[in-house]
Amino acid sequence: MEPKQRIEELTRLLNEAGYRYYVLDDPTMPDFEYDRLLRELEDLEKANPELALPDSPTKRVGGQAVSTFDEVTHAVPLMSLQDVFSMEELDDFLARTQEAVPGASFSVEPKIDGLSVALEYENGQFVRGATRGNGVVGEDVTENLKTIRSIPMTLENAPARLIVRGEVFMPKKAFQTLNETLEENGEKTFANPRNAAAGSVRTKDTKVTARRKLDILVFNVQLAEGKTFSSHVETLEYLKSLHFKVIPYKCLSDREKIHAEVTRINKERRKLSCDIDGAVIKLDDLAAREFLGATAKFPRWAVAYKYPPEEKETLVEDIVVQVGRTGVLTPKAVVAPVRLAGTTVTNATLHNQDFISRLDIRVGDTVRIRKAGEIIPEILEVNLSKRPEGAQPYFLPKKCPVCGAAVERDEDGAFLRCTGAECPAQLSRNIAHFVSRDAMDIEGLGSAIVDSLIEKGAIHSPADIYYLTLDALAGLWKSGTKAAQKLLSAIEASKQQDVSRLIFALGIRQVGAKTGKSLASYFGSLETLMDASLEELTQVPDIGEVTARSIYEWFAQPQSRHMLRRLKEAGVNFESKRVVTDTRFAGKTIVLTGALTRFTREEATEKIELFGGKASGSVSKKTSFVVAGENAGSKERKARELGIPVLTEDEFLEMLS
Repeated sequence: MEPKQRIEELTRLLNEAGYRYYVLDDPTMPDFEYDRLLRELEDLEKANPELALPDSPTKRVGGQAVSTFDEVTHAVPLMSLQDVFSMEELDDFLARTQEAVPGASFSVEPKIDGLSVALEYENGQFVRGATRGNGVVGEDVTENLKTIRSIPMTLENAPARLIVRGEVFMPKKAFQTLNETLEENGEKTFANPRNAAAGSVRTKDTKVTARRKLDILVFNVQLAEGKTFSSHVETLEYLKSLHFKVIPYKCLSDREKIHAEVTRINKERRKLSCDIDGAVIKLDDLAAREFLGATAKFPRWAVAYKYPPEEKETLVEDIVVQVGRTGVLTPKAVVAPVRLAGTTVTNATLHNQDFISRLDIRVGDTVRIRKAGEIIPEILEVNLSKRPEGAQPYFLPKKCPVCGAAVERDEDGAFLRCTGAECPAQLSRNIAHFVSRDAMDIEGLGSAIVDSLIEKGAIHSPADIYYLTLDALAGLWKSGTKAAQKLLSAIEASKQQDVSRLIFALGIRQVGAKTGKSLASYFGSLETLMDASLEELTQVPDIGEVTARSIYEWFAQPQSRHMLRRLKEAGVNFESKRVVTDTRFAGKTIVLTGALTRFTREEATEKIELFGGKASGSVSKKTSFVVAGENAGSKERKARELGIPVLTEDEFLEMLS
């Protein structure tokens, strides 16, 4: 089959599978098959970029970073709704509306707690997505919205211009996973799924948006050129026919049934995949909506019934500290069991010391608690009137509760982190980093094998990798000893890696692969680096005071010294092979762009750094020259605009010879 035909076929198959999975929740293609076909499509598009279709599923992973969001003036304003907080207020609205429109019926829908957006299509192609903003002017977030799998990129039999409104949200499971990851990494967590959705849509990096697993429910036709509808329900069914993921609804006219549906949605809200904060009641008749009109702020034909959050009091029985895989100390309140949002809660996150101090939470306190996003128990405030005598302020420990190493505050001061190089709580992650491709590059030592070795007690530190025996590895592979022998060979070979990789592998905060290379080139050996003073470290190019202090304090830790001694005894190389002797690129910043054919990007970067230069990923006035391969794109254009020399690969090779 010709590449063009196969690309078209794969795009159609994968988009249909995506629609069944993300919109209908009725998957028809196994994940393995989907991934296999997607890889085939990626390879075909890479070889034939001109044949890639606008609605290709490969464009859903993000990658286009934006510096600012342009303003978008909405063709039809995205109005907000009047809130009501009781059945009496809801009855007033229903009575008033049915008096003006006798026999009126209403669509009752859950009110998704997310970010309202407008999706615009021209001739069936998704062309623009914008946030609600102030209802009249929003922000262009098109590229970020493209990463949401339930938003169709192409519509069949659509009007020439179509604008629909929907609510972007983060599913509860995705929210919980995201916050756990952020907390594990010592980063600020989101207060609720709505904030998480809004932050994810407005991030400048579309790859971040793609990873956040956002979803959308569409609930209104804003504009449909050449189409006429008589009722709101008719528009929702039309949107379903176009393959949109549409808000669930019931169309009712009886007041008691509307009450019952509002109550039912509230009772069932915990079973929903997304967070809701109410129910929306809308007049169904579109002509009657025009007749009723709107006030300066709200339409007269709809209201939002807001559910009160469920909050209860409970007792803080204890505060315990857990150490995460990244070394972050996370305090949790152990509370007296309390039924909340459908489950029994026995603990609540306390985030960090600043949070504890701000609310002044103490063991023995009575606190008011709720579930953020119906998922994560959180403390809202302390009932000081019930505080017992003698209750003491709480402070996180100064030493790691797992390994006893000193703890340090992050740069922003929000989190405390264990500094132990051999801390058992961080062991799995530390080893995963140690053996990674840019570090010691030990192929075959995957996370499952590492976890098995930790469970068996075979490794307690990254240094233990170099003391593994065939007996210790026995039984980890079905294939017998062949895989074990291959791994032992890879471990042995890694001993000869340049010390720059070892420096990076140690996992010192602020020290990435580039900094590892700078340190190796400057000091020549790990032993010299270990004994460097704080002042000497700050003399290294591109290393500031914060990074220098992080390096100095890491080498001062007893656990670090113990691990390094065992690495040295195992025969791991401590000498640099990267000492700069040829300085032809000294002081030069070089950018590589496009597809290089004469060498890999890593090989080119290695040469630049070996000759004293710096490889950069972006073009600026400080760039010395650009090496442009095939399909160089925007970096080459920017270099020419700034008058920066652009070299071919052959010209660059000539400079290297």
